[in-house]
Amino acid sequence: MEALAGYLRAQATEFLRALRLHRETGTGSGAGPAASPNGGPSPQGNRTPVDAARALRRAARRLSGTLHTYQPLLDADWAEGMRPELAWLSGTLALEHAYASRLERLLQALHRLSGSSASPARRQLAAATVPASPAPAPAPAPAPTPLPDRGNLTVGAAKAGALLDRQLTLARTRAHSTALQALGSSRFHAVADKVALLASEVPLRVTATADLRPLARAAHGRLADAVAALPLVTAGHPYNAEALIHGLSPEPAPHPQDAPWHQVRLLLRLHRYAREVLAGEGGPSGEDARLLTAGEALDRHRDASEAAAAAAQAARTPRIAPATAYALGVLHADQRHEVEAARYAFQQDWQHGSAHPSPAP
Repeated sequence: MEALAGYLRAQATEFLRALRLHRETGTGSGAGPAASPNGGPSPQGNRTPVDAARALRRAARRLSGTLHTYQPLLDADWAEGMRPELAWLSGTLALEHAYASRLERLLQALHRLSGSSASPARRQLAAATVPASPAPAPAPAPAPTPLPDRGNLTVGAAKAGALLDRQLTLARTRAHSTALQALGSSRFHAVADKVALLASEVPLRVTATADLRPLARAAHGRLADAVAALPLVTAGHPYNAEALIHGLSPEPAPHPQDAPWHQVRLLLRLHRYAREVLAGEGGPSGEDARLLTAGEALDRHRDASEAAAAAAQAARTPRIAPATAYALGVLHADQRHEVEAARYAFQQDWQHGSAHPSPAP
């Protein structure tokens, strides 16, 4: 029980530290480093509101996930009221970064497919917002997207990029405003007050058992069941014809194959957090590093899936030129191939045991 209480207190402290950083650095997206009261540089150095929002999101996500797994050991009313509020905050703060990363991913793919190079400003933004892709999985890797006729693609790529820029920048601006409103709302201040109390006192259930391992094993079991339901055999093939057929459909509904993979991603995250609680001060193990690698493959899957959906949505814009629609269609197919590559990478890790999680330390 002390391991759980210590973990929750530590994450609550991280939350409050990130909140203080956010207030010191300001809320404007272009705010520079905060100055200290004596006019010198801030103790926070060059950290920005983006860093603060990311740290807030990270702490809120871990608190929410830990409450989900270990809720039977905590005061029921408190945990049931706290967990959805933390999930709301984490989701709200994630949107702006998600739209920015999605736009950069799509523009980089357009430049690559059309044979042009990204501008220096775009390359710098990509380095700041998009994590580097890991080395490709060993052969046999998924078949790469065949390069279309670049002459035809180049005609529509510029307009397709401009259309995506307008749509996703508008969405990012709205998400930024929503995040600022959320951080200034009474709802957020109520959450922050509860987290501040959590940093000093964890509302444990008096009759709770001291053994955390059964609940951690239950989190592992939910993950294992979800992975067992995935079409890992299909993901082990370089080419998924069923996925491509649906991707070419004009139906705007989400891709039917994606949802189970997204669910596995969330369950893998919960399993990682459950292991973090049990690990305590021991630091990450080799097993945790492998789980992190598997989670990164599922993150790439989510990013490519959402980027493909954004390209498809842009292609449904009324009265766009045929060349623009063609470029967006090629972009959509490219991102669906990225989805398959991420599934293949996860399948390789899982089936060969390098990322298959053990129940608990």
